[in-house]
Amino acid sequence: MNVRPMIVALSATLVLAACSGKPPAPRAGQDAQAKRVATPWDGMKKDEQRAKDVQKVVDQQAAEQRKQIEAASQ
Repeated sequence: MNVRPMIVALSATLVLAACSGKPPAPRAGQDAQAKRVATPWDGMKKDEQRAKDVQKVVDQQAAEQRKQIEAASQ
């Protein structure tokens, strides 16, 4: 029994199937993951945004306190 021709035929079939030209069907979760890749700076950017949000709150509270002081002193 000669196995070599069967292996050659199987290999040729696999190569032709792999090079069929049709792109593989996209997977549902893979597209969302491919669009955004996590970077080492993501955590720092989140911390920076959180600090900016806290600063806005502090500035608002300071402005309100200033108004109350001005209203009390008049």
